Amino acid sequence: MKRDLKNSLSVTLLRIVLLAALAVGGVLSCAQIVFDAYKTRHSVEVDAERILDMFRDPSTQAVYSLDREMGMQVIEGLFQDTAMRHASIGHPNETTLAEKSRPLDDSPSRWLTDLIMGKERTFTTALVSREPFSEYYGDLSITLDTATYGQAFLLNALILFISGVMRALLMGLVLYLVYHWLLTRPLSHIIENLASINPDRPGERVLPHIKGHERNELGIWVNTANQLLASIERNTRLRHEAESSLLRMAEYDFLTGLPNRQQLQTLLGKILVDAGRSQRRVAVLCVGLDDFKSINEQYGYQAGDQLLQALTDRMRVHNASLGALARLGGDQFALVPAHIEHPYEAAELAQSILDDLENPFFLNPQSIRLRATIGITLFPEDGDTSEQLLQRAEQTMTLAKNSSRGRYQFYIASVDREMRRIRELEKDLGEALLRDQLYLVYQPQIRYSDHRVVGVEALLRWKHPVLGMIAPDVFIPLAEKNASIIAIGEWVLDRACHQLREWHVQGFGELRMAVNLSTVQLHHAGLPRMVNTLLQRYHLPAHSLELEVTETSLMEDINIAAEHLLSLRHCGALIAIDDFGTGYSSLNYLKTLPLDKIKIDKSFVQDLNDADDDATIVRTIIQLGHNLGMQVIAEGVETLEQETYVIREGCHEGQGYLYSKPLNASEMSLYLKQAQHRNPVIV
Repeated sequence: MKRDLKNSLSVTLLRIVLLAALAVGGVLSCAQIVFDAYKTRHSVEVDAERILDMFRDPSTQAVYSLDREMGMQVIEGLFQDTAMRHASIGHPNETTLAEKSRPLDDSPSRWLTDLIMGKERTFTTALVSREPFSEYYGDLSITLDTATYGQAFLLNALILFISGVMRALLMGLVLYLVYHWLLTRPLSHIIENLASINPDRPGERVLPHIKGHERNELGIWVNTANQLLASIERNTRLRHEAESSLLRMAEYDFLTGLPNRQQLQTLLGKILVDAGRSQRRVAVLCVGLDDFKSINEQYGYQAGDQLLQALTDRMRVHNASLGALARLGGDQFALVPAHIEHPYEAAELAQSILDDLENPFFLNPQSIRLRATIGITLFPEDGDTSEQLLQRAEQTMTLAKNSSRGRYQFYIASVDREMRRIRELEKDLGEALLRDQLYLVYQPQIRYSDHRVVGVEALLRWKHPVLGMIAPDVFIPLAEKNASIIAIGEWVLDRACHQLREWHVQGFGELRMAVNLSTVQLHHAGLPRMVNTLLQRYHLPAHSLELEVTETSLMEDINIAAEHLLSLRHCGALIAIDDFGTGYSSLNYLKTLPLDKIKIDKSFVQDLNDADDDATIVRTIIQLGHNLGMQVIAEGVETLEQETYVIREGCHEGQGYLYSKPLNASEMSLYLKQAQHRNPVIV
C-alpha cells in the first residue's frame, strides 16, 4: 500500500506538536516580556530615587545660600547621567536658582519604547533643613529620558522571545521523536502487515507482535485484530450459508411459504413476457378476505394464522391450473392462472375459490366460515405490467367490498375514475370544514311509554360546491383514513352542544343530544378531556349528551375502548352502542363495558315484515338489553307496523322517518315546539 506522507500520522503529529510548542513558547515568552517591561518601568523609578537622594543635600545648600554657581554645579553633576533630560533647583514662588535641559535621544526604536514606558518621567523631591527645624527651601526636580532604558528592555525582550521559542521547539521535537518511536512507527508496521492480508482469507495470516509492545495497548490491539480476522473468516462461511436462507425469506411469506409481493411481481413479469410473445391472455386474481380482522379479535391471532395456513392449502388444490400463487400481505392473496383463453375461465376459477370457502374450517373446537371478495384484471386489456395488473386487481377487490362482499368482479375502466374521484374527495374534505361546507341536521328520538320527544341525534352532512350532497358513508371513511375526522368530530361535538344549550334555554331543558363517534375518535386520547370541556363550557347537565359508538369500533381494541368509555362516563356522558347486531360482540364484552343503551341497526328493523330472521334478531336484542339493564332504541322505524312490533317486544325508544326526517336546527326547533304543544312536558 502506497503511503501518503503528506497526510500521514507522523507528519500530522509533527505539525501539531511544533505548532503547539510554538504557541506555548510564544505565550510564555510574551508573559516574561510583559513582566520585564514592568521591572524596567520600576527601575526608572528606583534610579530616580537614587539620584534624588544623592543630590538632595548639595541642592539644599545651594538653594539655602542662594548660590547660583553651586546650583549649576549640582545640575551639571546630574547631567552626567545619560538619561537626564531636564533638571531644576528652586523655590516654586521664586525665580529658579539653576536649570538645564537637553533634547530627547533620537533613537530609532523610540516609537515602540514610548508606547511601553512613555517619552520621559519626571520626579521631584522637597529641599528642607535638617531636624528639628525642617524648614522648606524649595524643590529639586529631574526628568529622565526613557529611551536608554527602552533600548536595554528591547534587547532583553528579543533575547527572551528567541530563547523561549527555541526551547519550545526543541521540546516539541523531542516529544515528536518520543511519539514517533513509541506510537507512529509501530502503527506503520501494523498497517504494512494488514495491507498484505488476503481479504478473501483473512484468517490465514496472523499479525506479528511488535517487540517491546506485547503487553501494552498496541499488543492488545494486535491480539484483538487477530481474533477479529479469524472470526471474519469463520463468519464468512456462515454468511454464505445464510444468504440463500435470507434470500428465500425476502422472497417468500414466512407464515404460508408462498411467494410474497416482490417475488410475485418477478414471476408475473416473466409470465407477461411469455404471454406477449405468444399473444395470449393472463389473468390476475386478488383475493381479499372479508372481516378477517374481526375473526382475529374474536378467536385470537393464533387461530387467524392457522386459518390463513388452511386457506393456503385449499388454494394450492388449484396448483395444476395456476402459474403463480402468492400472499400479498395480511388477508390478501393473488392467483395467476397458467393458461386462459377467455375471461370466463378466470371467472370460473374465482367462483371455485368462493365455493371452496363455503365449506367451514375446523379449528378445535371452533367451526369457522370465511368469506372473500375477488378482483380480476386481464392482460393485455387492463394493463401491460405486473405492477399495473396487481394494483388494479387490488383496487377492483376494494371497490367490490364497498358495494357488496362475497363475490368476484372484473376490472373496468371506471375503477380508475372511481379511485381518482375518491382521491379528489379526500382532498376536498380536508378543506370542507374551513370553507363552511359541513353542517348538522337533527332527527328526533321518541320514548314509547308516552310518545314524547326525549332526544335528538345530530347527523353530519357535507354539501360539496360542485358535486352536491355527499353521503356520510362515503366521506366519513375518507376522514377516518386521513385523520381529519379528529378536527371534524370536535367541530360536530361543539356545534351539537351549542345547539343543545340553545334548546335548553328555549325551554326544552331535559332534551338529550346523541352524537356519533367514529372509530378514530373513540381511540383518541384527548376525547374525554374535550367532552368534559364542552359540557362545562355550555353548562349542560349530566346525561344530556349521549355518545354513540359502533359495535365494530368497540371490537377493534376492546381494552382501550373500555378505558375511554369509562373516562367519558366520568364526564357525565351517556354511552350507546350503535348498529348493534352487525358485528361480532360477545355477551361477556357487553357485560363489562359501561354502556347505557343499545341501538338496533335499521337494517333489521326495516325488514321486520319480510324476514322472520330479522324479527328474531330484533326480539333477541331487546331481550338482551332488558337482561343487561340497558335502554333499547330502534333505528329506522318507518311504518306503524314496525313501531307496533318493537313496542310489543319491549323496545324503549324509536327513531326514524315515521316520526321525522332529519331536520336543520330551525326546523327542529319548530318540531319540538309542536311536540311540546301536543305533549305539554318534554321528559
